[in-house]
Amino acid sequence: MLLIIYAAIAAIIGGVFGYVGRHYIALLRRNSIESKLEERILEAKKTAQKIEEESLKFSEEVKQRLDKTESRLDKKEDELESREEALKIEKEKLFSAAEDIKEIKKRTQEKEKSIDNKIEDIASLSKTEAKEILFKKIEEESSEDLKSRLLKLSREGEQKYENFVKEILVNTMYRVGNSNITEFMTSVVEINDDEIKGKIIGKEGRNIKAFERASGVEILVDEIPNAVVVSCFDPVRRAIAKNALEMLIKDGRIQPARIEEFLEKAKKEIGTFMRKKGEEAIMECGILSVPDEILPILGRLYFRTSYGQNVLDHSIETAHIAGIMACELGIDVLTAKTGALLHDIGKAVDHEIEGTHVEIGRRILKKYGIDEKVILAMQAHHEEYPYETLESVIVAVADKISGSRPGARRDSIENYIKRLNDLESIVMSFVGIDKVYALQAGREVRVFVEPKIITDLEAIKLAREIAIKIETEIRYPGEIKINVIRESRVIEFAR
Repeated sequence: MLLIIYAAIAAIIGGVFGYVGRHYIALLRRNSIESKLEERILEAKKTAQKIEEESLKFSEEVKQRLDKTESRLDKKEDELESREEALKIEKEKLFSAAEDIKEIKKRTQEKEKSIDNKIEDIASLSKTEAKEILFKKIEEESSEDLKSRLLKLSREGEQKYENFVKEILVNTMYRVGNSNITEFMTSVVEINDDEIKGKIIGKEGRNIKAFERASGVEILVDEIPNAVVVSCFDPVRRAIAKNALEMLIKDGRIQPARIEEFLEKAKKEIGTFMRKKGEEAIMECGILSVPDEILPILGRLYFRTSYGQNVLDHSIETAHIAGIMACELGIDVLTAKTGALLHDIGKAVDHEIEGTHVEIGRRILKKYGIDEKVILAMQAHHEEYPYETLESVIVAVADKISGSRPGARRDSIENYIKRLNDLESIVMSFVGIDKVYALQAGREVRVFVEPKIITDLEAIKLAREIAIKIETEIRYPGEIKINVIRESRVIEFAR
């Protein structure tokens, strides 16, 4: 029992000591935290005091700067006010001087008027009458002198401008003095083996006949050794035939079907060649504003001649001449050169479209959106239209210079080509005609008809009608053979 009592007492005493110890430890910890907080508060107060001191110092500096700035502004304001006052005084002086000048001018005019009136009273003449008498007297005394002086000035002016123009033209011709160009009616295709000639002729002349019929040219096999001559007045047709013949010789398989295939291929190549020639022309002339659609038409002029002169070379030469003259005279060089380069573009298709080459050229240029200044410059070179701009005069003069220089043109070749073109045009005017070729210098006309439109009996009648119309409309020596060909083809495919 005592043990239990002692144990209870011991437990109570232990609990009391434990409580007291924990309370003491808590007090110690509390004192430690409070001391740390007090230290931090002191540090914060010190920092705040330092910041406040710095702020006061900075505000004092700002205040000093503001005071200085305000002092300078006050000084400037005083200066401006003094200047404004001075300007006001000067303005008043100027107004006063202007009024004085007006008054002096008014008094001067009144004095002049009074003097004029006194002079008129003394002379018994008005001012106008006095002027007329004076001028009449001067005119009578100096009329002969004035006439001689005016005549001298007129002669000197005409001579001066005539010499100036001659100098420009001569310098221009010297700078673009191209060599003369000779055109031929034949092209030569060289061959290395005589056996090729036999292949070109074919069995019973089948191949050469097929080639001439499809191409519209004449093939002369025995004209030149180791060569075949392609003869035709149309340079485009002749170039296509020459290219096709060269490809056939290289291929080695010469037969009617291959002939037509290579002729079509040659047509495409010539089209590419004409576009290339057009590009070369604009690059040579330095004209890069020409639309792409016009380039093949311009390149087609390479195959056209005018009185024996190559039209594309003539156009390029005319453009250079026009550019030089325009530069010398200080007018639009690009417009003059472009108008000169395109002045004969209608000749590229004048055998296909009705109208003069000038009118056809105007339509082509308008269709592709060429500047109206260029059209005005090119349309007057044959005086079909009036000279509306200085550039149009320049183009006309440049065209005449290029065409009239010695050896540039030959009338006989142009007349010859024109006669053959007229011959083909007359035959094409009949209904049912497919193709027409003038051969042997116009001594034969080969006519291909549409078999669906023209029968065999109608072909006989057509040949006679063509002959009568040629006899009526064309004058020529000898006779012309009319060869009407009606050929039917049936094509089918086996699949």
